[in-house]
Amino acid sequence: MKGIILLVSILANFDLYSQVFTDSNLPIVVLTTENNQPIPDDPRITAHMGIIDNGAGMRNYLTDPFTNYDGRIEIEIRGSTSQQYPKKGYGFETQDSLGNKIQVAVLGMPPENDWILYGPYPDKTLIRNVLTFNLARKMGQYAAETRYCELLLNGNYRGVYVMMERIKRDGNRVNIEDIHIPNFWDDTITGGYVMKVDKLTGDVGFSWASSYNNEVLFQFHDPEYDELYPPQISYMMNYIDEFEDAIWGPNFNDPVSGYPYYIDVESFYDFTILQELGRTVDGYRSSSFFHKDRNTLTWNAKIVAGPMWDFNLSYGNADYCGADLTTGWQYNFDEVCDFTTSIPFWWERLLDDVNYRHGLRCRWEELRQGPLKTENVNLFIDSVANHLTEARIRNFERWPIIGVYVNWNGYVGQSYGDDLQYLKDYIEQRSLWIDQNLGGNCNLFAEYLETTPELHKVWPNPALEEIYVGVTLLDAEELCIEITDMLGKRVILENLGNHAPGKYAIPINLENLQSGNYLYRIHLNQNPLFNGKLIKK
Repeated sequence: MKGIILLVSILANFDLYSQVFTDSNLPIVVLTTENNQPIPDDPRITAHMGIIDNGAGMRNYLTDPFTNYDGRIEIEIRGSTSQQYPKKGYGFETQDSLGNKIQVAVLGMPPENDWILYGPYPDKTLIRNVLTFNLARKMGQYAAETRYCELLLNGNYRGVYVMMERIKRDGNRVNIEDIHIPNFWDDTITGGYVMKVDKLTGDVGFSWASSYNNEVLFQFHDPEYDELYPPQISYMMNYIDEFEDAIWGPNFNDPVSGYPYYIDVESFYDFTILQELGRTVDGYRSSSFFHKDRNTLTWNAKIVAGPMWDFNLSYGNADYCGADLTTGWQYNFDEVCDFTTSIPFWWERLLDDVNYRHGLRCRWEELRQGPLKTENVNLFIDSVANHLTEARIRNFERWPIIGVYVNWNGYVGQSYGDDLQYLKDYIEQRSLWIDQNLGGNCNLFAEYLETTPELHKVWPNPALEEIYVGVTLLDAEELCIEITDMLGKRVILENLGNHAPGKYAIPINLENLQSGNYLYRIHLNQNPLFNGKLIKK
């Protein structure tokens, strides 16, 4: 009965509020379908999209011309569980008048043709996804760019939305090689792939189960399954099988045959940290992305965890399976609840390696002094809340759910301020619990680095004008760095001379390089020992 009363209230508010919405400090997105046709889940339908964005600090009026985009799109409802909510999310593609894809810099984000209009609903702060993506970017990982806006659909006000990038292989998104474009030796079988562990909902097409748990389900995301050739499909499936076999085996931490050969370890640290901080109820087992770049003759690409996705039911915003608790580990979720999808065993198995635990601890302590410092997190939350002060009032007049339980709220505040404070309190308490309960010893990890010469680091990566090459030398060594393009043509060769034993961070100037992907090799005494991929912005 409560649900019926709420629905009637929302519908009564619907037409009334649409008539009084005239202007905003946020960009305004105006969607119009032919004959006001409802937008379906599938297939996409043609619509017109206009965006009014007069720039930072400028007010946007419905009577203003469309200043950011004015053209055709194809659009559909998106999401899985979120489709139950009355405020829908949408996926769309920008097109020219003939229906061809066109690259557009929507709201100042890098040009692309695939976009998402995400409508926060159970997350009454309107912030959780935007916060998580912002944290991931501050940690050096790619995450979807976001812009807040207000949406008018067929003349009806729909509230505050987040315009955001869809996860996709692209130079400005997941920056890996295009599997459809051959390189010099036509080695397109090894990458790049964007994959995910996810539920079997929506238009899945093809999935396969882990050899170790048939409730862990892998899917191709970009390219999708039907865009791949059989050898490419077989390669990636076999690669994941090999990785799982290696990490299950007795020598799982061997640097040559164990997990270090297959994964980008720091990306796994960061993925774990954000999943655990948010304690997202779907963490690890659903909407969990990873990707692999293409190998070259001198570089074997590893599995990179991420990008982060789907945190609307995180940070205490779910009331089942202990997701609202600030204690306990999310990677143990399968011990608490029995769902149709499970968490891959890797995440717990990695913690059996003492050096992985030390490294994870060290990364956590590093981040707690920067992006994950409580004061810094709260500063970002407050800045977003301030940005939304005006628009969120309209949003909750349109959707009067403040003080109302919405599936599956772990907390129901009586005001927006209550919900905002709950988010802050949850993150602070969760962070303190992780401080006290995360295993490992950062000092021991530092000792491990000092005695392990094969470990090195190049940062920042991607880089704009300069990189630093970090390397540990146990003996006096002649140090040299070589950078080549993806076809093997040398573009930088710097002999850095002889160095005494110790740890070094050496700057390399990249100003003369064009934007793109490169390979680096670090030579010790003229022997190429370390290599990896470098991205020049």
